[in-house]
Amino acid sequence: MTELKAGAATVKITPQESHFLFGYPFVERMSTGTHDDLLSSALYLTDGKNQVLFISNDVIYVSKASTARIRKSISEKTGIQASNILVAATHTHSAPVTVDLVISANDPIVPKVDRNYLKFMEESTVKAACQAVENATLAEIAVVVGDATGVGTNRHNPEWAKDTDVPAVFVKNKYNDEFISCMLICNMHPTILHENSTLYSSDFPHFVRKTLQEVVLGNDRPVIYFTGTAGNQSPRHVTKSNTFEEAKRIGQIVADSISSKLTETVTFSSHIPVSAAQKFVDLPKRAFPSIEWAVEHRDKTKKRFEELKKNSEIPQEVRTAEVNWFGSEELLYLSKLAQDNKLGKAYQSSLPAEIQIIKVGEWKFVAWPGEVFVEYGIELKNHAKEIALITYANGELQGYLVTQEAQDGGYYEAGNSFFDYKAGKLMLAETIKELKSM
Repeated sequence: MTELKAGAATVKITPQESHFLFGYPFVERMSTGTHDDLLSSALYLTDGKNQVLFISNDVIYVSKASTARIRKSISEKTGIQASNILVAATHTHSAPVTVDLVISANDPIVPKVDRNYLKFMEESTVKAACQAVENATLAEIAVVVGDATGVGTNRHNPEWAKDTDVPAVFVKNKYNDEFISCMLICNMHPTILHENSTLYSSDFPHFVRKTLQEVVLGNDRPVIYFTGTAGNQSPRHVTKSNTFEEAKRIGQIVADSISSKLTETVTFSSHIPVSAAQKFVDLPKRAFPSIEWAVEHRDKTKKRFEELKKNSEIPQEVRTAEVNWFGSEELLYLSKLAQDNKLGKAYQSSLPAEIQIIKVGEWKFVAWPGEVFVEYGIELKNHAKEIALITYANGELQGYLVTQEAQDGGYYEAGNSFFDYKAGKLMLAETIKELKSM
């Protein structure tokens, strides 16, 4: 077997000018500076036969169209098959608008995508990818799994489903035993800074990267950070404040949990095969409620929020009620559009949904678009060992892949979901089927 080669690179995608910071409904946030640079980070792997490329960008979403352009350019420049290139967003809420969501039209504060920034982001992503390929050298890898307990919980109820596993791939240069890179997946919304921060930032993932670089890797070594099944996962119930200091505390928990696994018993190997597969799936669209029902639901959730805001002493309870109200406003808006048959273009931009699987040795890295509920990642792990689900990948779905409970319960995430809860079940079934065929 041919030995593994690996290369990694990072390129800044921080805008030079001020942009609207996207992620919190009905809140005007124009950037006033930079706390930490937004990054495009790439990890390239080849076993001599197959080539794969992992890319993570510090933006809220990467659209299907952007993904296609990025893949095409990288493939033309490097020869890597487009279907073997994974392009994902970390989902930071402290970066510019990169996708024109339908629901944003109901929020007069949110601007359209700045095409100049989008072009800059895409070109920088291609640059990072090409540098990673150019940097490739004989390498060896090891995979460890950290524990992110204390980083966050299910945002509706801390006792509900969560996944604290943090799979991490450490890559070493075989010639000198120095680290090349680390790639990790954490199932948590990067939303510690919240709506009061006006600085460009990747949120707590910045401190994950920084801590790993300082403690393990070396300061110039790229860390490829992915967000996993974070659709209903949030730091809301564990954070002490919405500050950079708190983001640092949370980031260090993640970094320490995986770096502590690098013991003498961890074996690095260079004889690692890589491969990739791709499948496209048409998802079942949701049946939107009548406008009358949606109005009643909006009024009910708004009333509950106003009552809790006045009477509750639990800020997390108030915030949950507030976002559920936001969701009901979005559901009402979408119901009106659906009644007028005005959602066709949005579906066309996000469908068919892509399932991508990249195998690195025994590990399977599955990539889905959209904001995916943690239950789907947990169920996937019940079907296969050494597997992780990367989300916000290779496009967006205009919102969430929710569970039946969320849809029936009228949770915030279901309010702006374009798809029936059966969409998540279909993605899961098709992923399992594809895994069996690899």
